[in-house]
Parts: sequence; structure tokens; C-alpha cells
Amino acid sequence: MTIAPKAPRKLSMKDRYSALTRDLDWEPSYVSPDELFPQTKFEGIIIHDWSKWEDPFRLTVDAYTKYQAEKDKRLYAVLDGFAQSQGHLSLTDASYLNAMKLFIQGIAPNEYNAHRNFAMLARHLNGGGPRFAALCQCLDEIRHAQTEIHTLANYNKYYGGFHSFLHQHERVWYLSVPKSFFEDALSAGPFEWLISIGFSFEYLLTNLLFVPFMSGASFNGDLPTMTFGFSAQSDESRHMTLGLEAIKFLLEQDERNVPIVQYWLDKWFWRGYRLLALVAQMLDYMLPRKVMSWKEAFELYFEEQMMNGLFQDLAYYGIRPPLHVDKAIQEKEYVSHQAYWILYQFSHAAAFTTSVPTDEHMKWLEEQYPNTFPTYKTLWEKEKKNIENGGRHFIRGLPQLCQVCQIPMGFTEADDPFVQAQRESIFEGERYNFCSDGCQYIFDHEPVKYRQAWLPVHQIYQGNCGGPTLPDVVEWYNLKPGDGGEYLGSIDHQNWLKWHGEADSAEGIDEGDAAYAGKGH
Repeated sequence: MTIAPKAPRKLSMKDRYSALTRDLDWEPSYVSPDELFPQTKFEGIIIHDWSKWEDPFRLTVDAYTKYQAEKDKRLYAVLDGFAQSQGHLSLTDASYLNAMKLFIQGIAPNEYNAHRNFAMLARHLNGGGPRFAALCQCLDEIRHAQTEIHTLANYNKYYGGFHSFLHQHERVWYLSVPKSFFEDALSAGPFEWLISIGFSFEYLLTNLLFVPFMSGASFNGDLPTMTFGFSAQSDESRHMTLGLEAIKFLLEQDERNVPIVQYWLDKWFWRGYRLLALVAQMLDYMLPRKVMSWKEAFELYFEEQMMNGLFQDLAYYGIRPPLHVDKAIQEKEYVSHQAYWILYQFSHAAAFTTSVPTDEHMKWLEEQYPNTFPTYKTLWEKEKKNIENGGRHFIRGLPQLCQVCQIPMGFTEADDPFVQAQRESIFEGERYNFCSDGCQYIFDHEPVKYRQAWLPVHQIYQGNCGGPTLPDVVEWYNLKPGDGGEYLGSIDHQNWLKWHGEADSAEGIDEGDAAYAGKGH
């Protein structure tokens, strides 16, 4: 009697995932592991068993690409519809575009930088599990860069300041803040990169960027930005889980990893938090229609979710909350006001326009920050009088920059809003200046690295930025007249009002009335 062969057993989802990812890994035979993976030793991290890496999302390449392709179809359908219907005229105000200019210049190029380094991790991490996870995030990051550029390219047809964003990312003064953050991480080792981007930025801080800001895009009539933001947010959920798995994996492998990881958390929390000062002022000042204040976002997404949840869990491994987190909590009351005031004073050399908050805007700020905004309201009232008298406050000189975060020294002491915070360290006979205890702490641990920082102000003084005068530098930035800087009557806003006026005139509304309604810009 012939016995029929048994039908092959159908693999479970977990076994199938393992067969398509982990089981394709192999032990090298003609080179040593140290030769094959040279970058995972020098940081001092000890890994005993790479197979202990737990993949939070068990995706195969096939499943991943189908899932992302479906999201892209929906996104590009929205982009096409918005472009064809002249959707840029549905924005609440042309001033909203200031935030989008910062986004395409500061965020999109660094999505590509993240792609580069996760591609490196996909080659250099020893274990098959983390290599595949890094590969998926590598693909996510380049997709984010592409979708952000495609989304914002539509505005480039009508408004200035969106052109040459890669050129400007390498040169413009305020863009050295995000650029230095990512290049600091790019020049670190693979494990520090995982903590800096995968954990500190993606897990601790990404919700402060994506969730309230993309909701703000929706509130202000920017459907494409909202769509790409929430399309990316599903990827960010995976990145956050990867970051959490990375830190738990390192901490569980060897207790000697704990102090190394703790320093990285201290360092990268503060670096990421300082970077988000740009986001803080975008939420509180650059969105014409408000969705939530920086203070509300910080309390919800960081204090409640991270401080009262995550770090209590990490205490099991011997991890405490990052150093200087108390300072960040204190600064939630005023950091957005100070960051915007810095940009306001120097926007004659920027791709965006800044303006004095309207009375309605200041009323909202006073409601959100009753303990601190009255001080800054006095500042804005004084600036209103300057403008009424034919003036506008621009700083014509060059500011002192923090050696680490590279933000102009405009933050104040916690207990005195009239005293500029300034710290200094001496290293090999040179004096270095910092905006905070956090930035000084980072420098003092790695002075050889941070003394090499490319500081825009220093480079201008050294003659490396097109010439000695402001027009020379602005030309070197490739900024065009009308891209930004004007208080009233920027070319973008004039065009926006003109197009609206033409539409209103067609409906029987006087064009002059439409222009008058927009003069609060």
C-alpha cells in the first residue's frame, strides 16, 4: 500500500517571518565577525546574543512594499486634487506658509540624512533582526523625504522661499540647527545613532513634531501636509517601537551598557529638545489658526506619556530621566516666545516673513501662558509702536551662537526673563559659549568633537559665506527679493490677496475690501 506524503505544514505568521528574514542570515566563514562588522565594538557596548532582538513589527519586504504603495496611492491622489483645484487659496492666511518653508528646508533634507544612516545600520549591525528593522526604517525615511518634497513643491509654483532648499540647508544660518543635530548623530557610532534617532528623537520627541503640527496643517486648510503627515505617522509608530526595542535590547544584554546608554539619553534628549524650539514657535506663532500651544503639547506628549509612563518602566533597568529635563519643563512656559523673537529679529536674512502678533493672537497667547506672556506682550506692544512710527526692529549685527545647538544666544535665565543665559567653558586655551547647562554639559564630555562645529556667524566673519555684507551673504544663500524678511506687503502675501481679490470680485465682492481684510498679516 502506498502511503501518501504528508501535506507540508503551513507556517504560522511568526515562523514565516523568521524564515523570510532571520533564517536568511548566516555565520561568516572566510572572515571573522569583527572584520565583517567593525563598527559595533568601539563604543563600548557589549552584546552577548543578537538573536534576542525582538522585532516589534513582523513585516516582510513583500508586505511592507504593498502597504506603503497603498498609502502612496492615497497621498498622491490628494496632492493631485489639491493642485488642480488651486487648493493653496484655501489656506487660512499666506503667513501659514512661513512654517512650511521651515519644514521643507529643515526637515525634508534630514529625513534623507536619516535614510543614509539607517542604510548604514542595515549593513553594519551584527544581527539579522536589527539589520532588517534598520532596512525598513531606511526605506521609510527616504519615502518621507520624497513625499514631503512632492507635497510642498506645489507651493513653490506660487510662493518664494521653497526653492533651492537643499542649497539653503547647507548654508542658511537657522538651518544649521537641525543640520548640526543630524550630522552630530551621523558622525556617531551605530548604537549611539539608535539612541539618538531611534529612541530620543523618534520615541521621546517625534509626537511633538508630527501630531500637533499636522493637526495644525488641517486646521489651516493644508490638506496635503495633513495627509503626508498622517501617512508618515503610521511609519513613525513603527520607528517609535523600534527605538524602544533598541534601548531595551541594549540594557538587557549587559549591565555595563547602562551608564553608556544613560549618557546618550542625557545628551540626545537635550539636543532634540533644543532642536524642537523651532517647532515650539511654529505652533505658537506661525499657525494663523491655532490647534494647541507648545505648552499643551509638551505636557501631553512628553510629561504625561514619557515622564509618567516610559521612564518609570525604564527605572527597572537602572535608567533615570535625562539630566536637565527639569529645565525643559520649566522652559515650556516661555521657550516659544524667545525662539520666535530670535527669528523675528533676524528674518531679514531668512526665507520666511515674521510679524507682530495681532491683538487676537496676543489674547490667545495670554490665555495659554498667563504667568509669562504678559512680559513678552510688553515687548510686542513696544514693537507695534516702532512700526507705527515707521520703524521695524532688525538686528543688523551678527549674534553669538551656542557652540552645541547653534541657536543664537537668546534664551534667558529661568528666574529672570531679562537676563540672558550664558555658560562658558575653556578648552585648550579657547573659550566656548553655550545657551544652557545642557549644551555646556554635552560639550564638556566631548569637547574635541564640538569645537569643530561649523558655526554660521564664525564662517561669515572668516569670509566663507559669499562676502562681508548682508546682501553678499543673502545672495550666497540663494534667497531672492521677496522670499522673506518684510513685515508688511511681502510678495507672497500680496499675490495671495490679489488672487483672493480676483476670486471675490468675480463673486461681486469688492477687491479693496478683500485686501483690507488681510492687512493684519
